[in-house]
Amino acid sequence: MKKLAFVCMAGLFAQLSVNTAAVAQETYPARAVTITVPYSPGGTTDYVARMLAKQMSEISKQSFVVENKPGASGTIATSAVMRSKPDGYSLLMNDTTYAMLPAVFKKLSWDPVKDIAPIANVASTPVILIVPANSPFNSVADLVKAAKEKPESLTFGSGGKGSSTHLAGEVFQHQADIKLLHVPYKGAGEALLALVGGTVDVEISATPTAIPQITSGKVKALAISSPQRLPQLPKVPTFAEAGLPDYTVQNWFGLVARAGTPADIISKLNQLVKNSVADKSIQASFEKLGAQTVGSSPGEFSRQIANEIDSWGRIAARAGLEKQ
Repeated sequence: MKKLAFVCMAGLFAQLSVNTAAVAQETYPARAVTITVPYSPGGTTDYVARMLAKQMSEISKQSFVVENKPGASGTIATSAVMRSKPDGYSLLMNDTTYAMLPAVFKKLSWDPVKDIAPIANVASTPVILIVPANSPFNSVADLVKAAKEKPESLTFGSGGKGSSTHLAGEVFQHQADIKLLHVPYKGAGEALLALVGGTVDVEISATPTAIPQITSGKVKALAISSPQRLPQLPKVPTFAEAGLPDYTVQNWFGLVARAGTPADIISKLNQLVKNSVADKSIQASFEKLGAQTVGSSPGEFSRQIANEIDSWGRIAARAGLEKQ
C-alpha cells in the first residue's frame, strides 16, 4: 500500500509540474517587457519600436516598454540585451545597422548570428536623400557637381559610424563617384536635427524620420530609393530618375531576443508582432510615412540578417571602411 501511495504521489507531482509549466507558458508575458532601442529618441527605429510596443501592449494586456540606450553604433544596447536573461522580457529593436556591425568592428562582445533569436522583421522603408531647407542644391545633379568640384568640402550626417545611415551614404558616394566628409551622431534623430540646423550639408534618412521634416518645409528631398515615387512626395524623384539607377538601399526594422529564449516565447512574440502589424490603423500610420509593415517569420528574419551581414560586409570593404 505504501508503495502504491508513493507511486500515486509521484504521479500527482509530475502532473502538477506539467500543469505549472503549461500555466507559465500560457501567461507569458506575466510582467512588463522591455524593448531596447540602440539609438536616441526621434529616429525611425525609435518610432517603429514605440508604435509596435503600443499595439503589443493593447493586444497582450501587458506592458511593452521602450528604453533608449544610444551610442557606439548600437553596440551598447545590443550588448546589454545579449547579457540579459533569455526569458523574453528583454528584447532588442534594431535596424539594418545590425547587419553592418561585423563590417565596422574588429570584435563584438556577441556573435551577430549565433547569439540572437530573431523574432520578426517588423517594417521596411526606402531611404531618402535630404538637404537643409536653405541648401543651394535642388537636385542630385547639383549636389554631385559641387562635391566633384571640391571633394570632402560637403558634410554628410549619420546616426553613427557603421550605422545604416552611414553605409547608405557610403553607397551613394561610391555610385555617384564623389567624396563627402562623414559626421557621425548618436542616432538618426540627432543627425536629422543637425541637418535641419544646417550643421551638416546632406543626409540619407529612412522615410518615416524624414517625411515630417520635408512636409513641414524644414528640409528638402532630392531623391528616394523606392522603385516609384511616393504618393506622399510626388515631386521627389527616385534615384533612378535622378541618374543613379543602381541605388536601391532599403532599411528594415526588426525585433530580436537573446539566443536561448524558449521557442514557445519566440513563437508567441512573433504572433504578437504579426497581429500588431496586421492592424489597419498601424498599416495606415506606417504607409503615411513611406514605410511598409512586414511581420516575417523568425526563420525568414534569421536568413535575412545572415544574408545582409554578408552583403554589407562586401559594401563596407569596397568603401574602404576601416574596422575599429
